[in-house]
Amino acid sequence: MKANLIIKLIASLLLPLGIGGIAGIFTTDAIPGWYASLNQPSFNPPNWVFGPVWTTLYIIMGISLFLIWKLPASKERNLAILVFMVQLLLNFCWSFFFFYFKMIGLALIDIVALWIMIVLMLVQFYKTKPVTAYINIPYLLWVTFATILNAAYFFLNRI
Repeated sequence: MKANLIIKLIASLLLPLGIGGIAGIFTTDAIPGWYASLNQPSFNPPNWVFGPVWTTLYIIMGISLFLIWKLPASKERNLAILVFMVQLLLNFCWSFFFFYFKMIGLALIDIVALWIMIVLMLVQFYKTKPVTAYINIPYLLWVTFATILNAAYFFLNRI
């Protein structure tokens, strides 16, 4: 593999993993205190599930970004990268809204926007390189579940 591709691969993996890691650093303090005190939906998974799931999803996102980024520059490829970056920003913001600022309603709005952007990302990825859309289906499914979970937290903890 050429050095240029190796750099793109490493950057593609480090970007989502780094974003997730930074969000995690700023949100973990809320988990044993504030988050544990919330009324929890019956289908809430154990806390230990979230780390491995998100790590796997961030790796999948990184691989798909690499597969798109390594394609020859084009309007379609650049749009796919832009949509990817927007959804990643919304993903990053959600952790802060929910855990750091404790704004469950705003987090719900953010995650709905994130879900829409993931769908748009899958569409654009499919147009650009179909396999990148397919490998991100678990991400869409997980965020669908997370959206339902966020909504449940919102309705169970309205003040």
